Amino acid sequence: MSSDSSAPDTSAANVNGAADGDAIDGDRIDEGVLARLAEKTDVGELLSTLSDLEPEELNRLADGARPQSPQRPSPTPPVNSDAYDVFEGLTDAQAEARETVRSFMLDEVQPMANDAWEAGTFPKALVPRAGELFDELIGTEGYTFPPDDPVRTNLISYEMSRVGPSFCTFWGVHTLLCMGSVALFGSDEQREQFLTPLAAFDMIGSWALTEPDHGSDVSRGLETTARREGDAWILNGAKKWAGNAPFADVTVVWARDVADGHVKGFLVEQERPGYHVEQIGGKIAKRSVENGLIELDSVEIPEANRLPGVSHFGDVARQLATCRASVAWEAAGLAAGAYEKALAYCNGREQFGRPTSSFQMVQDKLVTMLGKVTALQTFVMQLGRLQAENGEISNERSSLAKVWACDTMREVVSMARGIMGGNGILLEHDVARFFADAEGVYSYEGSREMNALIVGRAITGQSAFV
Repeated sequence: MSSDSSAPDTSAANVNGAADGDAIDGDRIDEGVLARLAEKTDVGELLSTLSDLEPEELNRLADGARPQSPQRPSPTPPVNSDAYDVFEGLTDAQAEARETVRSFMLDEVQPMANDAWEAGTFPKALVPRAGELFDELIGTEGYTFPPDDPVRTNLISYEMSRVGPSFCTFWGVHTLLCMGSVALFGSDEQREQFLTPLAAFDMIGSWALTEPDHGSDVSRGLETTARREGDAWILNGAKKWAGNAPFADVTVVWARDVADGHVKGFLVEQERPGYHVEQIGGKIAKRSVENGLIELDSVEIPEANRLPGVSHFGDVARQLATCRASVAWEAAGLAAGAYEKALAYCNGREQFGRPTSSFQMVQDKLVTMLGKVTALQTFVMQLGRLQAENGEISNERSSLAKVWACDTMREVVSMARGIMGGNGILLEHDVARFFADAEGVYSYEGSREMNALIVGRAITGQSAFV
């Protein structure tokens, strides 16, 4: 039988002539390649189709058929929430304090944060270390209120909240509220008696203003009473949400003097007869903050334990303005922490063979979150500068900070939890804790609505309070 001269030569001589690994060498075709190709398609039809193509088309087809070398993965940038270098202008003292707190939170608090949160108890093992941290940052003899350097002081809140929002609340209640009350309103004798052990965390402080039936209206609706009897005061009533109260040694209790109707402050030691505190359970936020429900049943307090610098509720409002500004810093830190955790998660989580951080919609949300975090950072830094310039902060400025910072924080933590899918509700990834704790920050130091009315009155000249 004669052979078609146009057919490909698949003889052994020509197969052997092809270089090892080459399917085609010049005009010779590897017989094994043809056999494998025949298992997959009609070789004759394929060759006929290819013969009709122009050279340029054949070249393009060949280029597309060649195996592509795998693309080298792009290096993952480090997680950084300070996109605009907002904190680059810190003084040496501020930067040092920030780094000290950051290291403490990552080394000491982070490892136990989720377990303590789930258990609903404060990790008491951290109390001595908190005392060491306070000594390193401020010193037992250097405490003032309002703080001399509000940016430095509030950077502490920012960095604490960025890792452990519950620990930040423990610290804030102890230092800003309890110690702040003694420093701002106390006598020299009270400062000497209480501030040194409080600064060393040998004594734990709490602060009690809110009542079971009075929160936003507490300035007018305060029901806890104080009645003078000789050199003593008799306290009756109840307090709710007092941070640290279940294990505190001393609590600042605010009560209304039955004689003149004005609010007064008292340093109440835990062991006083008639003083009873029960830890509030069943919380969804700030679970490792131990909040107390306090009952005061004819608790006798010596005159020496009354804070003499308080004559009416306006004095308390001055302290609350400073603390409310600190809450704005706390909200900014919490939002930054949620963003950082979400970004790290998305860089490490793969779906469809790719990290989820490579998806367009995820990147869009991450960018939106970063923009909000950046706005929060610039906002609170300017707030701190105003405090430093004026020595204190006005009610309307601190209220605006609380309203806007907490609204923005809520948006960030919601997006952070959302882009993590189902894993976003697991404590092991941290964001669930940030998401829940944000509700506590949003709620305390005055509701959003009450703070909005304070700002509204300032900008319109009209009071909308009823």
